[in-house]
Amino acid sequence: MDWHDRGTILSTRPHGETSAIVEVFTAEHGRHAGVVRGGASRKMAATLQPGHHVSLGWRARLEDHLGSFTIEPLRSRAGAMSDRLALMGLNAVCAMLGFALPEREPHPRLYAATEPLFDVIGLAHEGWPVDYLQWEMALLEELGFGLDLSRCALTGGREDLAYVSPRTGRAVARQAAGDWAPRLLPLPQCLLGQGPATVAEIVQGLKLTGHFLDLFAAEHSRRALPEARNRLIDALARQG
Repeated sequence: MDWHDRGTILSTRPHGETSAIVEVFTAEHGRHAGVVRGGASRKMAATLQPGHHVSLGWRARLEDHLGSFTIEPLRSRAGAMSDRLALMGLNAVCAMLGFALPEREPHPRLYAATEPLFDVIGLAHEGWPVDYLQWEMALLEELGFGLDLSRCALTGGREDLAYVSPRTGRAVARQAAGDWAPRLLPLPQCLLGQGPATVAEIVQGLKLTGHFLDLFAAEHSRRALPEARNRLIDALARQG
């Protein structure tokens, strides 16, 4: 069994004295792990950093075996290494992919949305946090927990959308919410494409997506959301 693909390194851990087990989010084979012979060497360390884009070949005797990777570097996201917040963002994306996706299941739409995010974080572009928030929205969509922010769930109107139902994930207009407003989740206007996103709005948006990610985790018996995501939100909240 063998194939060739491209993808981004999510994690690396030692395997024996000289090898490493590497997990990659690939274009055609989803989240996939394999052994890299010599992966513990100093020479390979730079290539096997989380966030780096690589070309890889996988080979195993049987399809359900762990198998081994041969990996060649394509693109470094080293700019994140010199920016503390960007490094947190990169780690959060890697951790969330490992948390949410089953192994060896292709997700081409999510892959297409994730690679540009890795690129902007890797360059430490100032506006990447709102891109990360939008990416979590895309992740929820991929997981079957997508939010409907197009119109009010109660009136069908598109004006003054201010809340989201914590049960259905549908938007609710301010006036329609009435006495139920305290039980609803605030809807930051940046998710509606209205105005520039403030740090406070991004944090509010991540609390919104976090609620539905928690629902996904409970329904699918997943563990708690990754600490890497929590650290990113805490760092953003301190900035706001």
